[in-house]
Amino acid sequence: MIGVSVNLDDSKNYVELTLDPTSLERELEAKQLWNTLNEGQFKNLYISQTTVKNACDKANHLFKTNDKTMVRERVGERRNTEVEFKVSKDSMSASVSLTAPYGGRMPTIDILINMATNAGIIRGLSRKRLAALLYELAQAAPGEVINGEIARGLPPREGRSSKFLPLVPNALERVLKPQTDDNDRVDMRNLGEVICVKIHTQVLRRLPPSQGRHGYDVKGLTIPATPGKWLEFTLGKGTAVSDDDPDVLVATISGMPKYRDMVMTIDDTFICSGVNVGSGHVNYEGAVLVNGDVTEKMEIRASGDVTINGFVESALIEAGGDIIITEGAMGKLNEDSGQYSCRLIAAGSVHVQHGQGIEVTCGGNITVGRQLAYSRLHGGGSVTVGKLNNPQGNLFACDIVCQGTVAAGTLGAVSGSTLKIDFSPGFSKLLERKDTMDDLLEQLRQNSARHKEKIELIKAKILPAELKQKMNSAVELYKNEAALLNWLELKTLEMRKEKENYMQAIGLDANKRIYNGVSVKLNNRSWRSEREYDRSTVSYHNHQWLFDPKKS
Repeated sequence: MIGVSVNLDDSKNYVELTLDPTSLERELEAKQLWNTLNEGQFKNLYISQTTVKNACDKANHLFKTNDKTMVRERVGERRNTEVEFKVSKDSMSASVSLTAPYGGRMPTIDILINMATNAGIIRGLSRKRLAALLYELAQAAPGEVINGEIARGLPPREGRSSKFLPLVPNALERVLKPQTDDNDRVDMRNLGEVICVKIHTQVLRRLPPSQGRHGYDVKGLTIPATPGKWLEFTLGKGTAVSDDDPDVLVATISGMPKYRDMVMTIDDTFICSGVNVGSGHVNYEGAVLVNGDVTEKMEIRASGDVTINGFVESALIEAGGDIIITEGAMGKLNEDSGQYSCRLIAAGSVHVQHGQGIEVTCGGNITVGRQLAYSRLHGGGSVTVGKLNNPQGNLFACDIVCQGTVAAGTLGAVSGSTLKIDFSPGFSKLLERKDTMDDLLEQLRQNSARHKEKIELIKAKILPAELKQKMNSAVELYKNEAALLNWLELKTLEMRKEKENYMQAIGLDANKRIYNGVSVKLNNRSWRSEREYDRSTVSYHNHQWLFDPKKS
């Protein structure tokens, strides 16, 4: 361009522009000149558009007035990477803003760490994040800004409250994890001695709370942790705090221990060698331990657990806790009444070693040692046939209503006998509670908004002294309503989470195979096996049942 000269100064760091008005053919266009400089040999350097314009304006004026004065301006320069650190308000994180250099130098990781330290960022710096940002910076165009987090503080971890450690197992835990002899056979002979405890036996220990873990912010300041709290014992029936150790509960009576919801109770235990015509029915306010069989048409009713170290045939067992049958249970269906002759009813869980022709109703899980067939189950949890960690038992020809996974080795039978599993009742009850909660929440939201509007309206007015007390009472009532609304909001979120958890928990798990005739249902969504499948699972996802073969 005639009359325009651009050079680097002696230091090679600055761009100098020289304009000769006497050599110009016409007035210069600043924008065109700036674009030319940015596209030429100086494109990686910083060129000031404002300075170029000022120089052009001055040269154009001199050109029009025939003034021969030369115009010299420093219009550009090399610029190193610009670095700016930012620390969050709570000092728990720090970020950096890097402006890509104009022909200048880029910092190294060590230089950035030193700069961050000088800026007060001492702890939590990540070399990996800095390296990633520098790599991104190297690919960026001059002047491009790269932002990223480079340091994080460590929040303190609150100490856990004191924990309670049962010193004796529940009967059901003992059965599900029985001892084995040298021949890998389960030994149930001493089960009654293990379940029952004598007076003054230590049954529950309180472990001390932890102190938690201190945290820190990026400035290096320590954030102290809150120690855990000492929890007091909730004394259950038949227990007391030991005179020798305030952190230990002991049994005050001989009986069967039961630990549930952080409360240990000792049920007064009725022990017999069998229930038959000779012994009569058993109706006991406590736990019942039968070291023998329960024969046909006999009844056992207990407010606690019922443990039977034997076989049950066509009998009624009803418990306020768990029912444990270490051998089998057998009955048959009365076609006329639709009733089973062998019925197990428990508020807790039910375990049988094997069963056929029985009806089980319980609020917890149902576990079967080997096989269950031709039965009706209604449980509030899962159904497992076989070992808990690897079920390999057989389940077929049953009607099941439950609220958790149905797991076994084999589901269904070669004969194609139907196995029906229905998860609908529990889910419908959950939806009903959720809908009720949603309706109540919406009504409370509307009331709270209306009351808030009226409170604000009254506050804006000047009230006589005699009405101020009533106004304060109204404000207090509104605060209570707002607190109730917040609580209900949280409960509604919990209900939604329960719904999601329910859909994730249900399904089938077969560790050997699924035969034809197995059906599963959730409201109007169902799945049925039309042929034999190898080991596989059936789960509920996105409002439909999904069949997935297991990997070998």
